[in-house]
Amino acid sequence: MKHLYFFIFLFFLFSASTIMAQTEIHARILDSTSQAPIPFATISFNKTSGVISNDVGQFQLQINKKISEQDSLYFSCLGYESKQFATKTFLDSIIYLKPKSIELGEVMLFNKNYTVEEIIDKVEENLDKNYSGTFEKSKLFFRQTYGSTILRKSIKIKASTIPEFNQELTDSILNDIPLKSYQYTEILGELYKNKLEKVEDTIIKLEILKASELYDKNNEMTFEAYEKKLNNIVKKHIKRDSYFKIKSGWFGTKEDIDSSFFQDESNKKTEAFLEAEKKKEEDKKKNFLRYRKNVIYGIEKSSFTNDKSSLNCIHKSNRYEFELLDYSFLNDQYVYKIAFKPKRSEDYKGVLYINTDDFAVIRIDFKNVKSLKTFKLLGVSLDVYKRQGSLIYAKNKTNTYSLKYAEIETANKTGIDRPLKIIEKNKHVKGRRKQNELSADINFIATNYSKRELVVFENETITEVDFNTFKEKAEVSPIYLPAYDPEFWKGYNIIEPNQAIKEFKSIETEEEN
Repeated sequence: MKHLYFFIFLFFLFSASTIMAQTEIHARILDSTSQAPIPFATISFNKTSGVISNDVGQFQLQINKKISEQDSLYFSCLGYESKQFATKTFLDSIIYLKPKSIELGEVMLFNKNYTVEEIIDKVEENLDKNYSGTFEKSKLFFRQTYGSTILRKSIKIKASTIPEFNQELTDSILNDIPLKSYQYTEILGELYKNKLEKVEDTIIKLEILKASELYDKNNEMTFEAYEKKLNNIVKKHIKRDSYFKIKSGWFGTKEDIDSSFFQDESNKKTEAFLEAEKKKEEDKKKNFLRYRKNVIYGIEKSSFTNDKSSLNCIHKSNRYEFELLDYSFLNDQYVYKIAFKPKRSEDYKGVLYINTDDFAVIRIDFKNVKSLKTFKLLGVSLDVYKRQGSLIYAKNKTNTYSLKYAEIETANKTGIDRPLKIIEKNKHVKGRRKQNELSADINFIATNYSKRELVVFENETITEVDFNTFKEKAEVSPIYLPAYDPEFWKGYNIIEPNQAIKEFKSIETEEEN
């Protein structure tokens, strides 16, 4: 019995020490002059690990060790004076950072008076040195917010010899389709990179430590979801020995579409486009690891460091106009603030923040100046009209720069305006077996929004053996959450969720409660 009490005592002693060693810090960072929230501020613990504030200046930092008198918290952001606090006595819920004004003379103490063109040339000359690397391992948190809004939904029946399918039934189907839908995917993981000579050739592996998907299963707005809704209704009205062919190029699986409907090349292109969109949706669900790995690394691959990227303001600087706007300050470093815009046909404009010492771009803000992709054929249309964001880089232990934080927003508008046919056939009727037919016009317009956020907490150099030894676990599935759960990420460093995520609750959950 004494042994039992001894083990119980040890258990509580261990539990108490574990609890004491875990500290979670929440606060908000504001501009001391304007009281405005400061997004993208860096919060570091002992300058070794840390997080980034979200778009309203909020952050949460998890410290998984016993805090000593020597431990410090560091707050820094572009254009502001840095602040330092003793971690052990830190109790503030609001941190005020003071804007730092830069005098031209301060910059000239460290650098000669370069022209803006010379600065950009220096950036390009030092790209390989500033962003080089071989084998790397990054601990990261990734969040993708996806939203869809239907602007128009209409099916007008022109003629029908199928009694069950009438305008009233069609309108009821449309009423069941939600106007808005949201989905949030969150991943904590470790990304392994074998960086070869070119960014596009980099080999990557991902270990997902924890992942979740927050959405309403009854409120999905995908090609597959629409198809399922319509097919379920069709099945309810099928007569004995009858079946239906749906011919539109949108609703209905590939096997259900009569191939004679797609006879010319234009129709084939439209069908191929729609099938490609459906394939993307399938990959998201069936190949969670592979799809998310490519999405995460795609952020870095689309950066200015890649000579194949459309964000090519450095590699193809002759296609842009540059203007030196100002000087700024970040982490005791002076930076040039340089605006860029295309001379003719390039896609983006934005602002570069360039270290005056080594000419590394430590931040880029960008925004497209025109639609990035358009498709319009036989009543199917797509317009990718928005892509904007920020990429922030920080020095790693090898004294080169790695991606620290990224936020990228995209939006597109899709449309379907084409005929819809539902043909009833019978298995035991000779000839074409056609019994009845419905003809209608379908008209849908929707906007789709995506926001991708990535924060890298730690970045270290590994060996080739480390990289080759690590094996991915391909069969990884996220945990489905019908409502926001503040306990899910407790004990982990993440990007502080915004109010929309915190308030999300699916219809399904509300009904269960």
